[in-house]
Parts: sequence; C-alpha cells; structure tokens
Amino acid sequence: MHRLGISTGFAVNRYSEPEEWTAILKNVGVNYAQFTADLLNVSLPDEIIINQTKRIKEACKENNIEIRSAFTGAFTRVNHLAHPDLEIRNYWVDWFKRYIDLAVEIGASSIGSHPGIFTMKDDVDPIRRIERRSQNIENWHIVGLHAKKRGLEYISWEPMSVSREQGETIEEAKKLQKDLNKNAPIPFKICLDVDHGDLASNNPDDTNPYKWLENFAKETPQIHLKQSLQNNKGGHFPFLPEYNDVGKIKAHEYIAALKKCHVSDVDLILELSFKERQPQDSSVIFALKSSVDYWMNEINKG
Repeated sequence: MHRLGISTGFAVNRYSEPEEWTAILKNVGVNYAQFTADLLNVSLPDEIIINQTKRIKEACKENNIEIRSAFTGAFTRVNHLAHPDLEIRNYWVDWFKRYIDLAVEIGASSIGSHPGIFTMKDDVDPIRRIERRSQNIENWHIVGLHAKKRGLEYISWEPMSVSREQGETIEEAKKLQKDLNKNAPIPFKICLDVDHGDLASNNPDDTNPYKWLENFAKETPQIHLKQSLQNNKGGHFPFLPEYNDVGKIKAHEYIAALKKCHVSDVDLILELSFKERQPQDSSVIFALKSSVDYWMNEINKG
C-alpha cells in the first residue's frame, strides 16, 4: 500500500495551530501526516506540551488525520547527537527522549532525523571523525532504548548530501545503516529523499533517486518527495507543471520503480517548503493540492 502523506514542515510559522494544519491536509486530500518537530518544541514547559498535544489529537480526530511518524525539521538541522561538546550531545539525547514521548502520545509509530552533523573540523580530521561517528551511533542507541521502551517500531534516518551530514553516497549510506543496526536496541531504517545525494560524487548513481531506491528498497518505509531539479537544489519544490517539466521526478516512473523493487508498503511523504516571499507564501495550499493530485493520480492507477 502506497500511503500519500504530507510533512507538516510547510505549516511551521505559517499555519501553526493544529486545527488549521490538520484541516488543510484534509482539504487537499490526504489522511496521513509526518509531524515535524519545529511545530512543537519539546523543550517548552510541560504544561504547554500537554495542552498542545491535546489540541493536536483532537484536531487529528476531527479531520481524520493519522500521524504515522515524527521527524526533525529545518530548525533542528543542527549537530545534535554528533556535536563535539559532551554537554550538548547529552542535551540532545534528552531532547530526543522527550520527542519520542510526544510522538507516542500523538500516535506515531516512529521518529526520524538526519543522523547527526559533524563540524568542518571534525569532518576533515580522520581521527576526530571516527571518534565523533562512534559517539553519534552510541547516542542513537541510547535514544533507541527509550524508543523501544515506549513501543516505537523503529527509528528512521535520512541519508544526506554532504559528508558532514552523513550517508551522502550509496556506499556511505550502506556503511552507516550497517553500523547503526549493529547491536541496536531497535531497528534503524532509512527514510529516502528523492532530492538528496552528493553532487560532488564521481558516481552518477549517488544523485539518481531511482538507484537509491534499488539499493535500499527493503529498508525504506518512508520516502520524502519533492521535485528535484538538476541545477537548483535550493528548495523543496512542489509538483507544479513549471517544475515537473524540468524536474527528474516523474510520478509514473517512480511508482513503477517501487513496483519493480517489490515495495508494496511505504509512506510517500510530500516534504515541501516555501520561501517567505511572494507569490510562494500565499500559494502554499494551491501547491500542496496540486502536488497531492499529481501523485494520487498515479497511486490510484494501482
């Protein structure tokens, strides 16, 4: 089953109230959401978290929205579990535990994130990189113990596009996937993103979303969708005709690739973002609706 959902990243600072963003999802034609951490910072006081969580659950029930997963967002694109400072790494371990608690409360069966970001200094120093990578994995396993205790099915991680952010090539993603799952308390699975991959790689497969799917289909319960442009990686572009004409993501080809890889149960998540510029800022709902229609047309063909 291919479930089309939407990441709530589009709503951050724009449609902040649960009653509003859940109604938007319903109105554009989806029933599934991936909750974004930026909508509700779990470092806020407990009373606020409790009140907001209640509103999220009520709004989801009212608008028939299922939050299947929770993920970090643009404002949590920080070093977190790979930070060079121990105190800051420990803060983020606790932060992820709180995020797991929130995810469970709103009905998600997994959380996810980029794996962790190295500083420039750590990335170019082979000894420091090995040390930091080991600490990063160790911290994920600590977080994983809490996830297992709270009943999550798995933790997902997203291969990125530069070495500092990890998993930037198919081979590096394979290595990290193997190491994350070695002695892990809970499965670590991959959330593919059709627009990621190292542009500096000499292997064209590393920027080919179909090749990523071929290599990781069995380990991919979630896929982030946006239109991917060859010469412009500056935005999470929606599936509008002006982008589809020049983009490399064709819904019919991607659905066919899923079938070829024998992927029958996956969450296809529209992860779209929009600049705080006109006309993009006031055309978000139109772009979401158009993107949903574009993908549902192919999904419904079976």
